Amino acid sequence: MKDIHNIVILTGAGISAESGIPVFRSETGLWEEHRVEDVATYEGFLRDRTLVHNFYNGMRRKLSGVKPNEAHKALTRLQNEWKNGKVSIITQNIDNLHEAAGSIDVIHMHGELMKVSCEKCHRVFDWDRDSSVDTVCPSCGRKAIRPHIVWFGETPYDMDMIYALLSEVDLFISIGTSGVVYPAAGFARLAKGRGAFNIEFNLEQSATAGYFDTGIYGKAGTTLPEFVDALIRHGDLSFLNESK
Repeated sequence: MKDIHNIVILTGAGISAESGIPVFRSETGLWEEHRVEDVATYEGFLRDRTLVHNFYNGMRRKLSGVKPNEAHKALTRLQNEWKNGKVSIITQNIDNLHEAAGSIDVIHMHGELMKVSCEKCHRVFDWDRDSSVDTVCPSCGRKAIRPHIVWFGETPYDMDMIYALLSEVDLFISIGTSGVVYPAAGFARLAKGRGAFNIEFNLEQSATAGYFDTGIYGKAGTTLPEFVDALIRHGDLSFLNESK
C-alpha cells in the first residue's frame, strides 16, 4: 500500500445518528415532521420565514443536549495524533458534534445550525439563541437574518477548499454517508482519481461503494475507534491485510 500523509474524512448523517440526531430525510420524505420543500429550500423560506426560523430554532434547542459519540472522539484523536501529514474533516452535517469532541477546522459544507447569516451584508455570526424575521443583523442593523444552512438548490460552502484537499489526499475515509447527495457523493471518485486509498464506514454499503477499496460495516462508534487505534499505531494500512 502507498504511503499515507494527507487524510481527508467525509462524515454524513450516520455518524450523528449514533448520538441521537435523526437523519436528514426519512422514508416519508419529511424532516422533523415538515416537508423538506417548506423548511429546506429558499423558496420555502420566502413563503414563510417565520416557519423556517422556528423550525431551526427548535433544532438548535434540541442540539444543546446532544453529546458527541465515540466516533467523533476517534476523529479528534486522529487529528491530534497523526504525525505523517494533515487530517481534514469535511461534514455534511449541520450539528456541532465534531467541534464538541474537540476537532478543529471542520469544513461544514452544508452550513451550521449554531450560526446565522445576513442576506444583506453576508456576514456570518455564531448563534446559540432563537432567531426570527425581526432579528437585527449585528453588523449592518437590518432585519435580514437567515439560518446559516445550505438548502436544496444552493451551492455548498467551501467547495474550492474541499477540491484542493481532495487533490492532495492519500487516504479518503467516508463515514455514515448514503452516497446519493451530490456533490459529496462524488468525492470518493475524485479521491480515487488522485490515487488515494478509499475506505467507507457505514451500516451497509453506500450507493458509491464501488469507488471504495474496502468497507468496514457496523456502528461507527465501535468500528472507527478500533481503526484509528490501529492506524496511529502502525502509521499505515498494513493492519488491514493482517485482519483479513
